[in-house]
Amino acid sequence: MDELFDRLQALEDRYEELGGLLSDPDVISDTKRFTKLSKEMADLRETVEKYNEYKKVTSLVDEDLEMLDSGLDDDMYEMVKEELAESKERKAELEKEIEILLLPKDPNDDKNIIMEIRGAAGGDEASLFAADLFGMYSKYAERQGWKVEVLDKSLTEVGGFKEIALLINGDKVWSKLKYESGAHRVQRVPVTESAGRIHTSTATVVVMPEEEDVEIEIDPKDIRVDVYRSSGAGGQHINKTSSAVRMTHLPTGIVVAMQDERSQQQNRAKAIQILKARVYDYYASKEQKEYAANRKSAVGTGDRSERIRTYNYPQNRVTDHRIGLSLNKLDRIMNGELEDVIDALVLYEQTKAMEKLKNNG
Repeated sequence: MDELFDRLQALEDRYEELGGLLSDPDVISDTKRFTKLSKEMADLRETVEKYNEYKKVTSLVDEDLEMLDSGLDDDMYEMVKEELAESKERKAELEKEIEILLLPKDPNDDKNIIMEIRGAAGGDEASLFAADLFGMYSKYAERQGWKVEVLDKSLTEVGGFKEIALLINGDKVWSKLKYESGAHRVQRVPVTESAGRIHTSTATVVVMPEEEDVEIEIDPKDIRVDVYRSSGAGGQHINKTSSAVRMTHLPTGIVVAMQDERSQQQNRAKAIQILKARVYDYYASKEQKEYAANRKSAVGTGDRSERIRTYNYPQNRVTDHRIGLSLNKLDRIMNGELEDVIDALVLYEQTKAMEKLKNNG
């Protein structure tokens, strides 16, 4: 425990140092440095606040123990005893909360995401399920106060999505939605099924951190750009102008085609945005698979073929297979109430990380 408190004290010292630096005129005038230090201070704030509360509660426990040994009358003794029990309970809670806050951070947790949803096995029904998943994530994003922007989409004749790409902006989007990559299975009677039989279809979800000026550097020489005329509805403008863009990342073979916007410049901007995310995801997944080969963890393997969740409509049930969680409220989950599922996945990951730290320690 002493090592833990030494670490917490060091974080508090750094927090106070950052407070001083952020009032320094030289730092204030350096926008990049000021932003970086402000973010570091914001990241430390919750841990330092919990640590200060822990110190106060620990002091209160010590005081109450002293008072109980000092010969109090019965009424006062019971009152102090009750306060001591509450303080000990809060102290134990704070220890757990602080342990979680000190777990190694995912460097992508604060990032926005690019999400791609595709209809997979099941034809028209799979495309309709992809559209349902889009609705579920859009409503969840709205509940979180996030903003959803459709980057690209390909509709099917029945009104579903062959595929759709989204940018979701907001506070710590990756930290909540990073668990959604994988194959999602639906069991229900399709609207196209006249005999009322239950069908099983799948859609795949890929979640990637939005990459702007960060870890991935793409050499322009590694990208082949082709422009062509957009197809589909859009009137004479689309017929006359080569506004659609296809970008190919030559080292990986990753291709992004974008024709959603009216101008070639807009399509180029969106295409490079998605390309960066896909290339980053490609290399991160390769590293993760090598790492995953040496472990059996069910969450975060990055295996896109893995069936992660089943949505059973007849029984109004959602089951996350990675953690064995089943909830009989599919209707509410499809309406964006994903908190119980995501909180359970976060808790599972935190528990595994804490076990790993203890075993290594």
